[in-house]
This record gives sequence, structure tokens and C-alpha cells, in this order.
Amino acid sequence: MAKMYVNEAFSGLNPKNFPDITTFKNSYEYDQMLLSKDITLYSYCAHHFVPIIGKVHVAYFPNERVIGLSKINRIVHHLSKRPQVQEKLTKDIAAALGEVLKTTDVAVVIEADHLCVSSRGISDTNSATRTSHYGGKFKSDPIKKEFLGALSLA
Repeated sequence: MAKMYVNEAFSGLNPKNFPDITTFKNSYEYDQMLLSKDITLYSYCAHHFVPIIGKVHVAYFPNERVIGLSKINRIVHHLSKRPQVQEKLTKDIAAALGEVLKTTDVAVVIEADHLCVSSRGISDTNSATRTSHYGGKFKSDPIKKEFLGALSLA
């Protein structure tokens, strides 16, 4: 059981496990929003060590570099593999992607069910938690509305 926690569930605690991220020259000069949505999230509540299960939606505006689509998922999965607070995870994903792409034009929304809410305490099985981070261009209302509209969250 200990190996499962070290090698799988909490593997994101080891910085050596951060995925190798390659970026590519934006040779098509694509300058519109790139959205990767419904990335499956499995994490653990930092307060109760019970699962957090949800979806992550990430968008960015490319500049000189773009990232392979699977690399976005790898960043999300790595950062979620540690005891987490959803608000911090949201910011961590945005920061990691921004650092890799050298941009602040990143948006992240996480919608998740916390088993510490649904399986203990109030035992509410119908609630979900939504957190968001909007950087750079995503701070403007039209861009934010386009992003949320693409997620059907506007």
C-alpha cells in the first residue's frame, strides 16, 4: 500500500517526476485560443486524504511556442498526484503551463467532487466545487466569456 501512495497517488510530490515537456515553434502562427477540456482529475484532499474527482479545462493563447496536447494532460496529472487543495491546484496548473509556454495568457477551470464532502460530514452527494484562474488576455470579459462559453459555463 505504501508503494502505491509513493509511486502513484502521491508521485507528484517528487519534482523529478515532472513530465518532460517539449514545445514546438508556432510555425502556423496560430494566435487564437487553444482549449483542452474535460481532462480527468484524480487527486486527494490535503485535509482528509480522501479522493477529489473532477474535470480540468485549460486554455492558452500561443505565442512563439505551442505545446503538444498530451503534455497539458501530463502537467495536470502530475500536479494532481499529491495531497491538494483545489484552489492551489488551479493556480499551480496555470503557473506550470505559463512557465513552459512563457506566457501569462492561460486560463484554468476545475470542477470537482470532494469525497470529504460527500462521504463524511454533511454527506452532500450533489455538490461540486469550481475554481478558476484567468491570466493575461483571459482577464478581459470577451475572452473570458468565449472560454466559459466553450465550456458551456457562461
